Amino acid sequence: MTQSNVEMILGRLVTDEAFRARFQRDRAAALDELAAGGLALNQVERTELLAFDLARCEPFAHAIGARIRRASSRRRS
Repeated sequence: MTQSNVEMILGRLVTDEAFRARFQRDRAAALDELAAGGLALNQVERTELLAFDLARCEPFAHAIGARIRRASSRRRS
């Protein structure tokens, strides 16, 4: 069962701005990168994450405290 891996990915999408940007650019590649690092997802979980509405994540990501959020090194304009 890989439910904990799905939870880890969702948590990372909320707390890691750089990962969220990579996921937004190329979801399959971002998930492949995690799989190469040993994170297992079954096909249903992968399909659901590929279809995840990332716009729903953004407000939550910006609402959590900076102490638990990993900011990107890129500058915002």
